[in-house]
Amino acid sequence: METLGAAATPYMTLLALSVVLLVFHVLMQGVLSTRELGSQWNAGPRDEGLEPKGKMAGRAARASGNFRETYPAFVGLLLGVAFAGDDTFRLGLIGGWIWLAARIVYIPLYMGGVYYIRSLVWTVSLIGLLIMTIALFR
Repeated sequence: METLGAAATPYMTLLALSVVLLVFHVLMQGVLSTRELGSQWNAGPRDEGLEPKGKMAGRAARASGNFRETYPAFVGLLLGVAFAGDDTFRLGLIGGWIWLAARIVYIPLYMGGVYYIRSLVWTVSLIGLLIMTIALFR
C-alpha cells in the first residue's frame, strides 16, 4: 500500500495531537481519582465498584466521557478527508483544527465549572466536525 506522503503530514499531525489530548484526558481523570481514592485503589482491580465522589474527579471523568463521545467521529472524518482528498482550501483540515482547539479550550472551562461558554465551545467543536463532513462531499 502506498502512503499518502507529504500531503498527509498535516492530517497525521492533527491525528497525533488528538491522541495526545485523549491521553491527557485519561491521565487527568486517573490522577484526580487516585488523589481522592489512593494509589492502592488505582493499582488494584477495583472489584468493589468504588468511584470517586469529589467534584474535580467527577468533572474530569465527565469531560473525558464527553470527549470520547465525539472522538471516533473526528478520527473517522479526519482519515476520510485525508484519504479521499481535501479541496484546495483544505476545508476538512480547518474543521479538524477547529474541533481540536475547541476540545482543548473545553477542558479548563469544564474543570472550572464555567456555564454557557463551555456549551458554546462544545458547539464550536461540533461545527468543526460538520465542516469536516462537508469537506467529504465536495
